[in-house]
Amino acid sequence: MFAIRRLSSAEPNFDDSLKRLLAMDAGAGASVRRVVEEIIADVRERGDIALLEYTNRFDRRAVTSAALLEITDFAAYPSRIDAQVEFALRAAATRIRDYHEHQKQNSWRYTDAHGTILGQLLTPLETVGVYVPGGKAAYPSSVLMNVLPAKVAGVEQIVMVVPAPGGIVEPVVLAAAAIAQVDRVFSIGGAQAIAALAYGTATIPAVDKIVGPGNSYVASAKAQVFGKVGIDMIAGPSEILIICDGATDPDWIAMDLFAQAEHDEEAQAILVATKPAFLDTVATSIERLLPSLERAPIVAQSLAARGAFILVRDLQEAAAVANRVAPEHLELSIADPEALLPHIRHAGAIFMGRFTPEALGDYCAGPNHVLPTAGAARFSSPLGVYDFQKRTSLIGCSVAGASALSALASTLAREEGLTAHARSAEYRRSL
Repeated sequence: MFAIRRLSSAEPNFDDSLKRLLAMDAGAGASVRRVVEEIIADVRERGDIALLEYTNRFDRRAVTSAALLEITDFAAYPSRIDAQVEFALRAAATRIRDYHEHQKQNSWRYTDAHGTILGQLLTPLETVGVYVPGGKAAYPSSVLMNVLPAKVAGVEQIVMVVPAPGGIVEPVVLAAAAIAQVDRVFSIGGAQAIAALAYGTATIPAVDKIVGPGNSYVASAKAQVFGKVGIDMIAGPSEILIICDGATDPDWIAMDLFAQAEHDEEAQAILVATKPAFLDTVATSIERLLPSLERAPIVAQSLAARGAFILVRDLQEAAAVANRVAPEHLELSIADPEALLPHIRHAGAIFMGRFTPEALGDYCAGPNHVLPTAGAARFSSPLGVYDFQKRTSLIGCSVAGASALSALASTLAREEGLTAHARSAEYRRSL
């Protein structure tokens, strides 16, 4: 039977065991951070020259001009890919766009009793940079998920960057960029791409916000340029937690766990169940199905290092464990997911029922697949239209309103010792 870590909520040391399961090794963080600092400083100082040097070195290229980094013919790529793939991309894009249309918010205002106008003005960001991973695999779904909410929000210019190892960008990624209506595409990646987007070069326009996943160097670069630009989040390895009542086909559950574990060796897949016998049947399914996977070595390492089966007393306790983990993806593979839903407080996305595998959310269900990881679902949300809008407060005092508010402001300002504030307010009080 496949060896996977097993925990039980009935064990006295369960809390400590769960903490160890969720812990991530941050040992390489300092060295990555130092390298990224140097790259950002270099690109900021030398612009295109540094960008070309890093691109040629890390992506094994021989580009002679930064202008050649721009891919100007990407609009033609939908017709260059398999027709069935193009159809799937367009259908997924429609569903994703429709879902995010429901997230749109409008400016609002009201008038108080003194005639003062108060409100909030919502405006889209002007320029957004979208980082799309490349190298190990092609991720057209990442293009759609990051670009379409920005389009729905009304962002004026979307600049996409994607690494091109050996000078090659997967055609399906460029097709997705065309379908999502990206404005400009550059074949650059890594920390140098993030630096170029944040500070701008003669060739790469500076943006207001950078979104999209990447490796540890990209994540570190996003963290370091935050403040100069906005970012979506610092994403960690992908993760799933499945709550099952034991009545779902164990092969389905095994494959749902595989679907996260195949991302990379640090991905985390956890099954929480109320029946020990069911955990045994899933382990048997894992052992039987694993050799059939193209990425079997990655899946095996992920499950061995970070995967787990957790036995709980009942579904209420399963919900409590899920809230402790605050997973990126949460599958409720149970008879009545609606009944358990009120007990779930922390999850990036919830997949309800036996017929809703997480894989549908990754591609075409509609909600965004850019989700908080590593417990960040406790305080963070999926990427959405709201991430590409700014909120500006509106205040417009009437004469009566100015007089009434000035009395309050003057009192509080003098209490804080800020007399210029107080006097500024008091000038309006006498009107």
